Amino acid sequence: MKKPAILLTTLALMLAACNDTTQTTTETTTDAGETTTQTTETTETTETATPEATNAVTEGGGSKTGKENYVYMASSDLPTLDPGNTYDTASGAVLENVYETLVAYKGSSLTDLEGLLATEWEANADGTEYRFTLRPDVKFHSGNTMTCADAEYTFQRNLVTNSAESGNWFFAESLLGTGANANDDDTVTWERIDNAVQCDGETLVFTLPKTDPAFLSKLAYTGQSIVDSKHAIEIGEWDGTGDTMADWVGVDLSGSALSKDASGTGAYRLASSDATNTTLTAFEDYWGGAPAIKNWVRQIVPEDSSRIQALLSGDADLIDAGSREVVETQIAGQPGISVMDTTTDLSARGLIMNQDLEGSQNIGSGNWGDGVPTNFFADAQMRECFVKAFDSDAYIEQVQRGKGEKMNFLLPKSFLGYDESVPYQSVDLEGAQAACEAAHGGAAWENGFTLNAAIQENAPTLQTAMEILKANIEQMNPKFRVNIVTKPWSEIIDSSNVEAMVYGGWAPDYADPDNFVHTMYHSEGYYAPRTHISDPEIDGWIDEARSTIDEAERKALYSQIANKAAAENYYIILPNAIGIMATPNNVQGRTLETRNQMRAGGWLIRDLSKTE
Repeated sequence: MKKPAILLTTLALMLAACNDTTQTTTETTTDAGETTTQTTETTETTETATPEATNAVTEGGGSKTGKENYVYMASSDLPTLDPGNTYDTASGAVLENVYETLVAYKGSSLTDLEGLLATEWEANADGTEYRFTLRPDVKFHSGNTMTCADAEYTFQRNLVTNSAESGNWFFAESLLGTGANANDDDTVTWERIDNAVQCDGETLVFTLPKTDPAFLSKLAYTGQSIVDSKHAIEIGEWDGTGDTMADWVGVDLSGSALSKDASGTGAYRLASSDATNTTLTAFEDYWGGAPAIKNWVRQIVPEDSSRIQALLSGDADLIDAGSREVVETQIAGQPGISVMDTTTDLSARGLIMNQDLEGSQNIGSGNWGDGVPTNFFADAQMRECFVKAFDSDAYIEQVQRGKGEKMNFLLPKSFLGYDESVPYQSVDLEGAQAACEAAHGGAAWENGFTLNAAIQENAPTLQTAMEILKANIEQMNPKFRVNIVTKPWSEIIDSSNVEAMVYGGWAPDYADPDNFVHTMYHSEGYYAPRTHISDPEIDGWIDEARSTIDEAERKALYSQIANKAAAENYYIILPNAIGIMATPNNVQGRTLETRNQMRAGGWLIRDLSKTE
């Protein structure tokens, strides 16, 4: 379990874990395929089953950047270039081209894994030991040859440091049985870390305390990429021994020596990086062969209009494009540009109804009428009232321009365990009123309330969502008030801040349902300090599902969880957006069939080419 401070730090990055690192996280943005957060509205462009894609292709245009060069104009900066610290899309989209993991998702699949730096692997019968054979004759950018010692160093470094800024918590859960580091959990010792990851000759061996069905997919996460241990130690990183472990526990690696002087095995090496530009160049000794694009440049261009003009004029090959409305009205139909509707993304979003507001400074008087009591949302009928008052259809039309899809559970539809038979939330104003009349034994209806619902600044889609809810709640009873309170994102995520209602969302770190279900619904999950959901029955089902490799059993358990969660109305679930993608016609390889949604950038640069 992560501590509240870690929750709130990483919540910013998650809105983050598959967005980017600016403060706005909303529903309708894509950037020509990479998923980022804009300073306007945002969404990830990811896929589920495969609905028909709408193509709008125009002739003309042309790239000024050249056949071997690729220019990406981004709206935000890079938090880190250290794979052991990355936990955001912007950094991941760079690092996945510089470093490589043991395994990777095959093609566009979210379930099938193939070897990358590992050629084969095997697990014992109960899934508590994994043995990996590593690819031979692989060179790091430094010229060093990759060995098992490098892999051992990489994973032990991640377990030692395991900072709040990184995604190493879920890897630590697998290998140590806790997501905490040694500063927060005194059972995390060097002996446990050393025993968890070992080299048996040139075979890498992981030893888990118990079965984790998501372990292999966790290894495909960019943050578990193999680093050059000799190079890292030479430039001043952790020396790989237990003697110095205490000095490195929880250290923020965002500006580490390795972040500034990378050495990976990827098709591209880091040539330079400063506050505005990052340049990658093709690695001539790459084991997979020379890529067609030789130079990749990421430029930070804050102005939306400048990025759009650069794309249309051929000065950029990829941009953070802005909202769906911007793509449809300013980019679609322009010469040399292809625009495609993609499919629903891999995120889950909802409005949180906090069941324990003790100590909150955001509940007015704390009493009925001019505030809300601390147990306001602990009453299941009050939650039902708010769920039935939210109009998802209006949200899809007003926010997503008709391109949205309702969800019945905070789990992507393409993931194991999503059950279409679970009831979907829908607006029912009569039912909402009946629930409000009964809530808290009638006290809410008789006395009224004033609820402060928080949204971050410059988040127009969240503003619209709250306005839809506010209008329907307030029309029931003149004594009901919903105040939409706009705050700086830094204030919302402050660990001392307790909100009665606020947005919450999750994008996958690894393609397993546990990454969503434990995060959103478990009493010790990532969002527990925000939701205070405490449902022993659901907790038991989640614990059981994350401890078996039987897919049929897991599927049945997640269906039970979803049905119980729906009955209890634990969240107001927001519809997922249908992504939109704009790309120049001369860029080859950027198709829905070649994109994998678990890659931060959707596509690897080495898989792309240009015709001019």
